[in-house]
Amino acid sequence: MKNYVYRLLLLLTVLALAGCGEKKTEAVAGEAYKIYYLNTSVTKLAPYEYHTETTDTELLIQELMEQFLKVPNDVDSQAALSDKVGYRGYRLEERILYLYFDGGYSRVNMDATREILCRAALTKTMTQLEGVDYISIYVADQPLLDLTGKPVGLLADTDFIESISDVNTFEKIQITLYFADETGEKLVEEDREVVHSMNTSLEKLVVEELLKGPEVEGGYPTLPSDVKLLNVSVSENVCYVNFDSNFLNNSLEVKELIPIYSIVNSLCAISSVNKVQLTVNGSSDVMFRDVISLNTQFERNLDLGGE
Repeated sequence: MKNYVYRLLLLLTVLALAGCGEKKTEAVAGEAYKIYYLNTSVTKLAPYEYHTETTDTELLIQELMEQFLKVPNDVDSQAALSDKVGYRGYRLEERILYLYFDGGYSRVNMDATREILCRAALTKTMTQLEGVDYISIYVADQPLLDLTGKPVGLLADTDFIESISDVNTFEKIQITLYFADETGEKLVEEDREVVHSMNTSLEKLVVEELLKGPEVEGGYPTLPSDVKLLNVSVSENVCYVNFDSNFLNNSLEVKELIPIYSIVNSLCAISSVNKVQLTVNGSSDVMFRDVISLNTQFERNLDLGGE
């Protein structure tokens, strides 16, 4: 009898300890969540408090998405998604929420700022749920691409670095930069994660990062530190980059083509750029190192190295 009681107590103790290690998987009834809409000027997120009695995670996903897609009549905000975007459904797997949209989720129907805001709104709304650590957005059954043409990948609340009231124009992205190798005759590739503000063009950001120089071992600068970037613009997939006269005083020990294609290849890694026109103080009628005429539109050249 004593052995039976002892075994019973031991079993109850083991079960109690096992219960202590379980992770909470359901919400508490009556819990409040924030649904993230956009303000009327589409410049920042506008959180709205929503109360629900639903506790099942799968049902909560459906309920919050319904609220996300349609703004209540008494709320002075607008939905983050354009009304031209069709929501197809979701899949929850290993704490990742996959959200599927039709081809309407594109920069044809949403400009770049709104699309980033939409990403932030979706992420901040859905990662509040227990059991959802990340979201992944699919468009027409393909992963969502960023401004550089690369998959956005998994999104977490921390990917949007600003506070809720100022998250309007920032995202973390990865860009590809080309610097000189140790011989100065080839280019080496560097993938760099940067914070991109929609108040600055991605093309300008790329050139500014080039001017900072390489961050990884094996890369060497291609542009002098005293070069000033005067202007960057894009028209019909041609990126126009205007430097001051210090661009011509490049005394770095690199082959003549290296500074040119460091810029060109880095910019052409962006999906919106096919060619690059370089100017100095607004003029392209100049020679770089007395060898290369800038009076041309340069195309990507991977023969100098990199992928």
